[in-house]
Amino acid sequence: MCGLAGIHHRDGAPVDSAALLRMREHMQTRGPDGAGLWLDPRGGLGLAHRRLAILDLSETGAQPMATPDGRYCIVFNGEIYNHPELRAWCEARGARYSGHSDTETLLHLYALQGEAMLPQLRGMFAFALWDATGRTLLLARDPLGIKPLYYSEHGGTLAFASQVKALQAGGFGAGIDAAGLVSFLLFGYVLEPHTIDAAIRALPAGHAMLSEAGKAPRVWQYRDALAPLREPAAQPQAPDLLAALRDSVQHHLLSDVPVGLFLSAGMDSTAICALASAATPRSELRAVTLGFAEYTGLHDDEVPGASAVAQRCGVSHRVVRVRREDFAGDLEHILHAMDQPSVDGVNTWLVSRAAAGLGLKVALTGVGGDELFGSYPSYRQVPRMAAALRWLPGMLGVPARELLRRTLPRRLSPKYAGALEWGRDVPGAYFLRRALFMPWELAGLIGADVAREGLRTLALRDTLRGIVRGMHTPFDQVMALETSIYMRNCLLRDADWAGMAHSLEIRTPLADADLYADVIALRRSAHEPLTKADLKAALGSLACIDPHLLARRKTGFNVPVREWLLDPSGDDGAIRGMRGWAKMIMRQARTMSP
Repeated sequence: MCGLAGIHHRDGAPVDSAALLRMREHMQTRGPDGAGLWLDPRGGLGLAHRRLAILDLSETGAQPMATPDGRYCIVFNGEIYNHPELRAWCEARGARYSGHSDTETLLHLYALQGEAMLPQLRGMFAFALWDATGRTLLLARDPLGIKPLYYSEHGGTLAFASQVKALQAGGFGAGIDAAGLVSFLLFGYVLEPHTIDAAIRALPAGHAMLSEAGKAPRVWQYRDALAPLREPAAQPQAPDLLAALRDSVQHHLLSDVPVGLFLSAGMDSTAICALASAATPRSELRAVTLGFAEYTGLHDDEVPGASAVAQRCGVSHRVVRVRREDFAGDLEHILHAMDQPSVDGVNTWLVSRAAAGLGLKVALTGVGGDELFGSYPSYRQVPRMAAALRWLPGMLGVPARELLRRTLPRRLSPKYAGALEWGRDVPGAYFLRRALFMPWELAGLIGADVAREGLRTLALRDTLRGIVRGMHTPFDQVMALETSIYMRNCLLRDADWAGMAHSLEIRTPLADADLYADVIALRRSAHEPLTKADLKAALGSLACIDPHLLARRKTGFNVPVREWLLDPSGDDGAIRGMRGWAKMIMRQARTMSP
């Protein structure tokens, strides 16, 4: 895990190394173990890197990394979990290694295969790879979008980095983006490819970009992690679920430093703890759990269940208690670390700090399990809403909807007024389920012109429908939306900035493109969705799994932010729920800069 940055002038002009260094140094917490800078002798390209050493801790793993002949040079953020297999393939074809990092494997693969290597990579990654002979720059990002990669393209210059704020530090920002701000207010996080900055975009998940002289950058999708949801035929060689889970966890344990895990009382982190403890010496696995006074003695308290899991699995366990006073003192630091506005991520920031305090550089998390096994309420509620309201098209025209919006009782959510407009298909009903504010409320928050422009550019209805195009069941559609909207733009992005604020690499064994393909194949073979009941059944054979823990009702990984923010002396009297939290974050977003 690291921070990368670069500037490419396609006309070959010299790179402003001072701007590049400002980008790099803004990302210091992403890589406290080393810093590197490389400028092409012929001009036109500069690469910079901050290193968090996870694989190959020696200098042979330092970046930017170039091949001995100087033709190829790379900066890389993330991990390639099938690197040992890919290395063996490269060595069988004559590749000679100087170290044992996955970064070096990427260089050899590209030399042997070029762009064709991309679909073979299993992991979380973003990288920029320069071919000095062909004068081409390749950018690529992993299929689920676990690792971020942002770019700014203007006048023949392409700048890129692991963080929006790093690009702003280099002078490539241009102020608040209307579509980014609108998407944040609608959902509580910014939807890619938009960012909060008008000059900066996210390279979409599973996409690559090629930048070369005399041409506009070419962007294409090399792998769609959700493509199996569009394939109705059963796959006869679907793997056993437990085997697929074990395979993913084992791959995510690849490391030259100790690996820890975030442990709640939930099914997902329990599964990871059980499988990881079986695959590694238990004394080397450390788990961390957050505890809160507000939840003591309540079902939401994760500590008793997590402690029981850790004890049965035989792993070292640390409980870190967080108080309201701690949060108040940390709030400014949290907002500063937040690369883009998000109403979530506080829990990840707090648990990341706790893990880093234990000396960990790597931690596994259960992100992805709820999307993969359909355990969010949306998997039930969204299809029901769409089915119930589908017969209503055209019943109420625009004047009637406007009247309903104005006369809706204040005690009711504005979503009731949007049900007839948005609730008649799965994508629209999903928006209602996840929305913080409705589109017609935005003018009062950010002004009519900004709201109108943001909504036009965002094209929300078309975007949501495009995600589910070609999918056959409501379950598949909700899974695609939860993965592409909530998981990618909120959970995974928050895991990146919140973990990196503490120099911690967060890995997601349940958010893995290969595991997604395996689980979807199992669903096709079974002709029905796989749920948490199937996960519990698969784990039931493991010795360290207590059947009583499997029966525990779902809680989620909660932090009592709303209770901490209730303050009658505040400007709004009190911040009540996520809408109030979003307003506070929005005010911060208007001044978001390094």
